[in-house]
Amino acid sequence: MKNIIRGAALGLVTVLALSACGGGDDDDSKNPLSGGGEKGTITVGGANFPESGLIGELYAQALEAKGLKVQRKFNIGAREIYYDQVVKGGISVMPEYNGALLTTSVDKASTAATTEEINAALKAKLPASVEILDSAKAEDKDSVTVNPQTATKYKLKSIADLKPVANQLIIAGPSEFKTRQQGLVGLKAKYGLEFKKFQPFDAGAQATLVKLLTEDKIQAADLFTTDPTIEQKKLVVLEDPQNVFSAQNVTPLINKSAVYADARAALNAVSAKLTTQDLLDMMKRVAIDKDDQEAVAKDWLKKSGLA
Repeated sequence: MKNIIRGAALGLVTVLALSACGGGDDDDSKNPLSGGGEKGTITVGGANFPESGLIGELYAQALEAKGLKVQRKFNIGAREIYYDQVVKGGISVMPEYNGALLTTSVDKASTAATTEEINAALKAKLPASVEILDSAKAEDKDSVTVNPQTATKYKLKSIADLKPVANQLIIAGPSEFKTRQQGLVGLKAKYGLEFKKFQPFDAGAQATLVKLLTEDKIQAADLFTTDPTIEQKKLVVLEDPQNVFSAQNVTPLINKSAVYADARAALNAVSAKLTTQDLLDMMKRVAIDKDDQEAVAKDWLKKSGLA
C-alpha cells in the first residue's frame, strides 16, 4: 500500500492544477481537497495509486448501500497532501494503512510493529478531530522486491542478504521511499544498506517498476505486496526480519464530526470481511484484467453480503 502511500509532488501539482481550474470561483466542490457536496454528505477520499481508489470505492458503495450520501474524491495525492485535509474535515473518510500512517504522519520515531501496537499508538496520538476505525485483516506492505536473476545470482532470500552486494544494485521506488523510515532510511539503519543508486518514480508507477525489473534495468524496487504482477513475473519479495516494514492493515481514517454511527458500522463491516487475498484478487482484476474498479468493488460487496 499498504504501502506506503506516495507521490506528494505529483499530488501537489494535481491539486494546484485543479484549484487553478476554478478561476477564482468560491465553489469548494471544484477543489479535490475541500469538503464540498451537500450538508450530511460523506466525502470519501483516495490516494494517487489504484488500490487506494479501489478501497475508497468499497467504502463509498458500502455507505451508499446504507442509504448515505457520498462524494468521491479519489487520486488526491500522497499522505503528505491528504492527511491534513482529513484532520480539518475536507475529507470525511480515507483508506489508510495503519503502520505507514503512524510513522509518516503521527509519530515518525515509533517502533511499533504489530497491528495491536500500531493501533494503540494511533489511538493515543492522533489529533482529536480524527480517529481510526477497525482494521481489516487485509494488508498491503511495502517491500524490497528483486528480479529472479538478481535473486539467483546473489542467493537472495532476505533483505539482510543484500548487505554485501547492495552497492552494485539500483533500487527504485516512489520519491518518498528515499526519506522515510519505512524506506531507505530504515534499510540503512537496520541492515546497513547503501545502494549504488536510488531511482525515484511517481506514485502509481508499479507497472513501470515491474517492467524495469524484468528488463534488469533496475535490480530492486519498492513494490506493494498485493501487486498481482509480482507472482505473474516471478519476482522475489525479500523477507524483512528486522521489520523495517511494519504491519500495514487497511484501516479507515475518519474525521469524527463527519462520520456518524451508521456510517461507522458500514465501514467496520467492510473491515471485518476484507482479507489480503481479497485485495490480491481484486487488484488482479483492476491491474491485469483492466476491469472498472466500480464493478470490482460492487462484486466484492455483493459476495460479502454488504450490498
